[in-house]
Amino acid sequence: MSSLTVTLDALHLFGDPTRVRLVALLAHHPLTVADLTTVTRLPQSRVSTHLGRLKDAGVLRDRRAGSSTVYALNDGTMPDHVRRVWTLLEGDGEADATLRTDRERCDALLEARARDLPWPDALAGEMEKHYSPGRTWDALARGLVGLLRLGDVLDAGSGDGAIAELVAPRAGTYTLLDRSERMLAAARARLAKATNVRVLHGDLHDIPAPSASFDQVLLLNVLPYAERPAVVLGEVARVLRPGGTVALITLDEHTHAGLAAQYGHVQPGFRPATLRRLLQRAGLAVERCEVTSRERRAPHLNVVTAFAHKPEGNGASHVD
Repeated sequence: MSSLTVTLDALHLFGDPTRVRLVALLAHHPLTVADLTTVTRLPQSRVSTHLGRLKDAGVLRDRRAGSSTVYALNDGTMPDHVRRVWTLLEGDGEADATLRTDRERCDALLEARARDLPWPDALAGEMEKHYSPGRTWDALARGLVGLLRLGDVLDAGSGDGAIAELVAPRAGTYTLLDRSERMLAAARARLAKATNVRVLHGDLHDIPAPSASFDQVLLLNVLPYAERPAVVLGEVARVLRPGGTVALITLDEHTHAGLAAQYGHVQPGFRPATLRRLLQRAGLAVERCEVTSRERRAPHLNVVTAFAHKPEGNGASHVD
């Protein structure tokens, strides 16, 4: 099937305003059929028909909750051609009166439900989307980091050392690499008391370290700055020891050129399939590469997480 055909199919999928309303609601909250009929004031049969169509197209996922079925946006495995069309519609729909009314009714419904149930029962199935005392992502990260037992770590594109401050105490050695002297000066100040940390000035396209120097490499939110991503990943594979691992976070491909320019990005993100191929061509075995989250603030960019390792017996890798 041609790319034009699949794009036209996606446009047809969202050509019905009811389907757009349902996806807009489910992008913010998992909801049952009963919830959606209450909010949209549409017949249940009509809502169910459209939900089935959207699920078959990979836009939605569902799960059982007692006698009900809960629907939610399928962030993780939504087909790329469908995601691109939905991203455009979502951005244009922020000011739509019907969608705004739907959101207001949905918020009122959920608030009323929360008042009738003891906490945390009212948040069952979506607790991560709501505030509760002490439950922050920062607190969770600081708790989970205690489970880490790392070897020699390279933080590639480390910035000012914010991640290093959290992770370095759990590593044998921790090397920060960045091309900005100003960032590295801030990192030195932040990590002045750390005895296992060193700071390197250099470029990811030509990492200033011998082959097989590190057990783990972090590439966190830096690949959009890379003029030649394949070269960067080849360098990462080169400096990894056999059996070593890579943790990578980056943006999914998007069409927001103004935002990319504002933050100095030279790449408009990476589709998971594209990133997987780049990692494999660098000689790395990919364990996971998929969209794992979606930003809540406009333009609601998707975030891709990838984990890969260098197979045992694999020699130095380099991509020109």
